[in-house]
Amino acid sequence: MALQITEIFESLQGESTHAGRPCVFVRLTGCNLRCAWCDTEYAFHGGRRMERGEVLAAVARFRAPLVEITGGEPMLQAPEVIALSRELLAAGREVLIETSGERDLAGLPAGVIKIVDVKCPLSGEGGSFRLGNLALLTARDEVKFVLAGRADYEFARDFIARHELARRTPHLHLSPAFRKDAAGARSAEQCLLDPRELAAWMLADAVPARLALQMHKFIWDPARHGV
Repeated sequence: MALQITEIFESLQGESTHAGRPCVFVRLTGCNLRCAWCDTEYAFHGGRRMERGEVLAAVARFRAPLVEITGGEPMLQAPEVIALSRELLAAGREVLIETSGERDLAGLPAGVIKIVDVKCPLSGEGGSFRLGNLALLTARDEVKFVLAGRADYEFARDFIARHELARRTPHLHLSPAFRKDAAGARSAEQCLLDPRELAAWMLADAVPARLALQMHKFIWDPARHGV
């Protein structure tokens, strides 16, 4: 069986507790959500069919031990993604999967680290998260909230408290969304929400989370693909 792949490349991980580490990215094609601030719309369509063996061979050309399966929404291709994850783990790679959590995550191998992006109201996809996936989180998994304004912050703050997320995992992230048309300047001025405001809110409310900036958008042009 094959996967629809947009790109496979090596770069530095730009987000999560693994930020700054060399990482191989396997970006799958297709997404069923349409977040207002999405920066990977080029992965919605197109790509090319690759057999799992081809994907594994492409990953093997890179030395980074960390591999992230991302999209798009990788769980739209769940059977093949689950099989690929097992094979990457068996090959000695550390495996991350970045997902909206809108699809059931129960089939993922125990060794895969789930990075779940819970959609906030200003994304236009609030309410899409499958609450049953919370029971699948371990202390190794991570939850992030991409924020475009105060309403998103309050949603994330309250979601963390209501579902006692800090008891499930210590890896909780609040990340200001970048402007979808961000290009050129590698600056926090490109964020829809000023990180200084977010920092003040988090301190005032003692939110048990980290403020997370997308590192790759400060290293390279924020419009650049494949980094």
